[in-house]
Amino acid sequence: MIKLAQRMEHIKPSPTLAVDAKAKALKAQGVDVIGFGAGEPDFDTPEHIKQAAVQALKDGFTKYTPAGGTEELKAAVCAKLKKDNNLEYSTSEILISCGAKHSLYNIFQAILNAGNEVIIPAPYWVSYPDMVYLAGGVPVIIPADERSGFKIRPEQLAAAITPRTKAFILNSPSNPTGAAYNREELSALAAVLEKTQLIVISDEIYEKIVYDGNAAPSIVTVAPALRDRALIVNGVSKTYAMTGWRIGYAAGPQSIITAMTNIQSQSTSNPTSIAQKAALAALTGPQDCIAFMTTEFDRRRRFMVERLNKIPGMSCAMPAGAFYTFPSIAGLVGKAAGAYVITDADAFASYLLDTVNVAVVSGSGFGSPAHIRLSYATSFEVIEKGLDRIEQAVRTLV
Repeated sequence: MIKLAQRMEHIKPSPTLAVDAKAKALKAQGVDVIGFGAGEPDFDTPEHIKQAAVQALKDGFTKYTPAGGTEELKAAVCAKLKKDNNLEYSTSEILISCGAKHSLYNIFQAILNAGNEVIIPAPYWVSYPDMVYLAGGVPVIIPADERSGFKIRPEQLAAAITPRTKAFILNSPSNPTGAAYNREELSALAAVLEKTQLIVISDEIYEKIVYDGNAAPSIVTVAPALRDRALIVNGVSKTYAMTGWRIGYAAGPQSIITAMTNIQSQSTSNPTSIAQKAALAALTGPQDCIAFMTTEFDRRRRFMVERLNKIPGMSCAMPAGAFYTFPSIAGLVGKAAGAYVITDADAFASYLLDTVNVAVVSGSGFGSPAHIRLSYATSFEVIEKGLDRIEQAVRTLV
């Protein structure tokens, strides 16, 4: 029998991708499945971005680029960070990767030694703990819930820091909760971090998808003293409906960016050449597509939260950003329908898929087994139909 590396004992398939794959497989069999699992905009990539890729093909821009990305795309990232975040970076402090996920993976590989701890607020994006494990590190989870708006407090952060702590990661706006930290909340966390030597990782992939006139400031903008040991991670996937193009980026200290580039050069090499040209067009071209998509996401958000809160046994906070709701199903635990008993979110997700053909993601993968995640990055009609089915399934429970 072949023995796998010990690190694989901790690694699980991405539950979000697994749910999406299962839903697509059922659809391929002719089953009318409503999918709330995928974390990607349902809008098409804007035309000017697609045309930039077409032009790159026509121009023969189909060869290797530098492993860490083209200089012109790095310069565009620098300009974006200056314009949107008031942060100055040189191109030597930028890495272009195959998606923001790839940037995060490179970070953990570059900074962690065996046994180093990484503080992760929960609910968390499903891949954070696994990436830490793959780099030999130890995830340290700080829980938050609806009472705190799914945001951790400074005293929680301070209490979690030990001599083994190497880094702290913050995702704002958050996947899965949609929670977004304001300047005052970030300043309070920064006051704790400034007393340490921790590396700060700021995952800002949903930065532009915010509601109610709010913004999602970068912790590095709020606390410039952290700049020399902070890494900002972002990309074009969510903002410009470019999930399949696989372009993300990281900005940070040159020493870490160089190490990440070396890792990338020995793993994937450069991100796809034509996708880099498309990302350049996204960052430097018209930005009106963002407001268009966000306005529609907002309409769906409000409808979904209102409907979920009317379903007996469920409750849902209003997300401030991203395109997910994270309703609690605590009021359904212990109920049953036939052979189905709702013991936790895993059981509830299975019940929905099996009985009403609705695919949601269990909160257990996000560190919160009393919640489910529903993406509203799908059409209004699909959302309405799916919520009707969820309500029907819930009202069957006794």
